[in-house]
Amino acid sequence: MALGIGGTVTAAGSAAAVPVQAAASTTAAQGVDYATWQRDVRAVIDQALPYVEQRTAHADGQKLALVFDIDNTTLETDFHPWYELPTPAVKASLELARYAHSRGVDIFFVTARPGIIASETKWNLKTVGYPVSGLYVRDLPDLFDEVSAYKTSKRAQIESLGYTIIANVGNNTTDLVGGHAERTFKLPDYDGQLS
Repeated sequence: MALGIGGTVTAAGSAAAVPVQAAASTTAAQGVDYATWQRDVRAVIDQALPYVEQRTAHADGQKLALVFDIDNTTLETDFHPWYELPTPAVKASLELARYAHSRGVDIFFVTARPGIIASETKWNLKTVGYPVSGLYVRDLPDLFDEVSAYKTSKRAQIESLGYTIIANVGNNTTDLVGGHAERTFKLPDYDGQLS
């Protein structure tokens, strides 16, 4: 079932969420401009918001979590000069994070960024307004793991803390595969053009 430009949604409650890929933007082959990217991101987040509303209405005492990737998922990495800090928030993702947090959901970030910039990354997320319940970065021994295996293991670690991950949001397949989330929402990466 196609759900919108750049979106992926999976069935709730599955052990290994199986994404349903939506149509990609027609501008991907020619490069993507900021306005197109914002519109395509919004189309996916507009699917996630009602899901979070519905899912949190039936929490039944569970500890709920939402997991985000960082680059071009929560921070505008490819559309902002690297040397200007803080990197701005992806507005639609920030809205989703704040909304979920207001409904009792803890917000976690799992990134392939190296641990050496963990404090700067956490500062950036908080400075632009994200609630941060936890940040997972790549340190030894994870530094050389395949990205999807690393991210899957971190989601499993979050679950081991007693959380049910209701949604996992990212812009690359490596952010989303491997299960450990009731649903996945894939933001556009335009066939790998965005990091």
